[in-house]
Amino acid sequence: MIQVKNLSYGYNKSPVLIDFNFIEIEPKIIGLWGRNGAGKTTLMSLLAGHFKPTQGQIEILGKEPYDNLAALENICYIQENHPFGQNWKMEDVLKFGRYFHPNWDQKFAEYLIELFELPLSKKVTKFSKGMKTATQIVLGLASNASVTILDEPTNGLDAVKRKQFYDVLLESYETNPRLILLSTHHIEEIQPLCESLLVVHNGRVLLNEDMEVIREKGIILSGDTSSIKEIISNSKVIESTNIRSTQKVMLDETISNEWKKIAKDNNLLIEKATLQDYLINVTSQNKLEVGE
Repeated sequence: MIQVKNLSYGYNKSPVLIDFNFIEIEPKIIGLWGRNGAGKTTLMSLLAGHFKPTQGQIEILGKEPYDNLAALENICYIQENHPFGQNWKMEDVLKFGRYFHPNWDQKFAEYLIELFELPLSKKVTKFSKGMKTATQIVLGLASNASVTILDEPTNGLDAVKRKQFYDVLLESYETNPRLILLSTHHIEEIQPLCESLLVVHNGRVLLNEDMEVIREKGIILSGDTSSIKEIISNSKVIESTNIRSTQKVMLDETISNEWKKIAKDNNLLIEKATLQDYLINVTSQNKLEVGE
């Protein structure tokens, strides 16, 4: 469905994506995570055909998206602050949705409008942040595009509306399986929905793994400093803090019964890092040495 080969792109001779490779051939919900400036927005814009790659190749369902209307019919890219016409109301959003997306589901769009309690007669530009986000969700999910890209789709939504979004996202995906790419900083909330995670760092693919694998990564050990030093010499330390003779470290390791036994045998506490903390530390440019 998506094939990205040796992709490079930059602005004003400054590289943003460098030798980027990513292939996904099956319908799937994919999380997209990276720090600010990592290249996520540029990647999504390239996938949506907004820019032409400097080098390399992008194919969506076998077609290059840039300047290709036949390819763009299969793509729906909802930006974080999606551009709507100054005078648009919901009926205009639905009209343009039907026009640009051949698989548009009008009934589902109307259901989402009612679910998110969106006014029909008010201009979208006058909506609150949460209402604008809900409008973007309507456009993205009702498009039924084979490749649907949602950038920060929960920004401005309260807890109730976020839960509603997660529910309708799964409902839409189960009814019409397709590739849905979710870019978010709130990885803890969306990770139960995602089947895999793509992590972008410094313009490259850092991680591209099944979610069930990556959510088990990141071990936190705490206890006597000398005991910790003895057992982690062959592991990558991605975070370390010291308080007197006690140390707490996060390792780039997968939690396992073996590690639990090692911790128990050395009188150390062991716990699983949150996915968010693990990703923040694994993308840190600081190189920590034990004892720092």
